[in-house]
Amino acid sequence: MAELSTAPLQNDEVDLFIIGGGINGVGIARDAAGRGLRVVLVERDDLASGTSSASSKLIHGGLRYLEHYEFRLVREGLAEREVLLRIAPHLVRPLRFVMPHQPALRPAWMIRVGLFVYDHLGGKTSLPGSERVDLASQLGTGLKRIFRRGFAYSDCRVDDSRLVVLNARDAARNGARILTRTACVEARRDGMRWRIATEDRSSGTRRWFLARALVNAAGPWVGEVAEGVAGLAPRDRVRLVKGSHVVVPRLYQGEQAYLLQNADGRIVFVIPFEERFSLVGTTEVAVSAAPGPIGISSEEILYLRRVVAGFLERGFENNDIVWSYAGIRALYDDGSRDLSAVTRDYVLELDGGKTVPPLLSVFGGKITTYRRLAEQALDRLRPDFPDMKPAWTAGGVLPGGDIGPGGMMALISRLVATRPQLPAELLRRLARRHGGDVETLLGDARDLGDLGQDFGGGLYEREVAHFRRHEWARRVEDVIWRRSKAGLHMTPDGIAALTAYLARQGSAPDLSPTTGPAAR
Repeated sequence: MAELSTAPLQNDEVDLFIIGGGINGVGIARDAAGRGLRVVLVERDDLASGTSSASSKLIHGGLRYLEHYEFRLVREGLAEREVLLRIAPHLVRPLRFVMPHQPALRPAWMIRVGLFVYDHLGGKTSLPGSERVDLASQLGTGLKRIFRRGFAYSDCRVDDSRLVVLNARDAARNGARILTRTACVEARRDGMRWRIATEDRSSGTRRWFLARALVNAAGPWVGEVAEGVAGLAPRDRVRLVKGSHVVVPRLYQGEQAYLLQNADGRIVFVIPFEERFSLVGTTEVAVSAAPGPIGISSEEILYLRRVVAGFLERGFENNDIVWSYAGIRALYDDGSRDLSAVTRDYVLELDGGKTVPPLLSVFGGKITTYRRLAEQALDRLRPDFPDMKPAWTAGGVLPGGDIGPGGMMALISRLVATRPQLPAELLRRLARRHGGDVETLLGDARDLGDLGQDFGGGLYEREVAHFRRHEWARRVEDVIWRRSKAGLHMTPDGIAALTAYLARQGSAPDLSPTTGPAAR
C-alpha cells in the first residue's frame, strides 16, 4: 500500500473538481478517476464527518418506500445491495429483519404482498427470501408476548463511514487527489473553466485550481455551496431532515434486527451492534437550515424509548445510552407535506454545459445507491468528457474486498490459525474493518507486543498508524468513531493516551466531551 501523497500537484488544471467528502462525493471521485479523469475532491472536515456517518448503518432496498410507490428506487436499491455484497464483502453483511405483526396497522395479506414484491423486484438475490414467522421462536427473542406472529425478510448492515473511506482510498489509488480539512471558498466560471479557490483549514494556505466541471456533493450544504461559493441564484430544492440514533447495551439475545412499526406511520430499527450493543433509530425531525455540530434532543430520546418500550420486554433509560449521534439528510423537495412520504430518491441537477462549464449538484440519495448515483452523474457529464472510459465500478472490488475463498468466516479462521498468539476477537474485528488488507496491516506481528501501544478497546498503535498513513485520519474522533467504533469499547484513560499519541505525531486532538461513553 502506497502512503498518502502530500506532494503538490504538478499542474492545477483538472477535469473534475468535487466538493464534499461524503458517500456521494467519494463515489463520484472513485468512478471518475477510474475512467481516466483528473479528479480533485475537497472536504472541509473529515471524510464522512456529516450525514454519511450518521445513518442507520444499513444497505437496503427500502421496504417502506413501496408504500409510496417508489418502485424504481426500491428496485435500484435491491440491485445495488447485491453489487455491494460482491465488492465489499468485509463491510456489507447480511442481516435478518423481523417485523412483529400489528393487525390494526396493516393486514397480514398486505404485508405478504409487499414482501413478495420486495423479494423479487430487484432480480436475482443471494439473500434468503421473506417468510411468516412464529415469534415464540428464537426470532422473537426479547419481544413482548402479545406479539405472536410476524414476518422476516433480509437486508444488510454496513459500517457507513468505512465505506466512505474505502471509496476515497480507491479513488486515490486511481489517481484522484483527496484533500480533507480543506474548504472550497470560491468557484467562478472563467471562460470554459471553473476557477476555484481552496483553503487548508489548518494552515490557512490558499490554492487555486482550474477545472472543466464542478460537482456540488455537499449534502445538507448543497444550497449553501451553490449560493455562497459558486455565486448562483438561490434555489429551494432541499428538505432538511434530522435523524438521530442511540446505542445502548444489548436489549435482547440473537442476531436478528427488529423493524418496529409505530402508530404515527414511522418505523424504528433495533439492530445488533458491535457485539455487545443495540443500535436504535431513527427519528425524523424537519430543520430549516443545516447547522454545525448537532446532537440528539431529549424529545427524540423519549420518542425512541417509547417505541422500544411498546415492543420489547426490556426497554432503556436515558442513562443506558452509551453513544448517540445525529445527522441531517438533504432530501429533494417533492412537495410532500408528510416527512415520511418525501422521496428518498436522488436528483442530479445540471447547470451549464456546451457554452459554459457545467456545475452538477446532487440532491438527496442514500448510501445504498451511491454507486449508481455516481454512474448517472458521470453520464450527465459525458458530453463534456467524450473520451471518458465506460462505467466500471460494479465489478471493481473496494480495498480489502479480495478476501479469498470461503468468504469472511474462512478469512477469520485463517487468521486465527496462523496467528494463535493474537486474540481471536481482535482478529475478527480487524478482518471486519480491513478485509483482505488485514494481512498487510498485521505484517510480521505475531503477538500483542508487536502491535505497539495498546489504547484499549482493541485499538493498537499499528492500526492507528495505518489510519493516519492511508485513511486521512488526523484526530481522535476520526480514529475512534469513523475509522473504527473503538470509542464504544475504550476507557477515558485509553482515549487520553490516544490523544497524547496523535499530538506527538502532529495530529490535532479533537474530542468533544459529549462524543461518547468514555466522556461521561
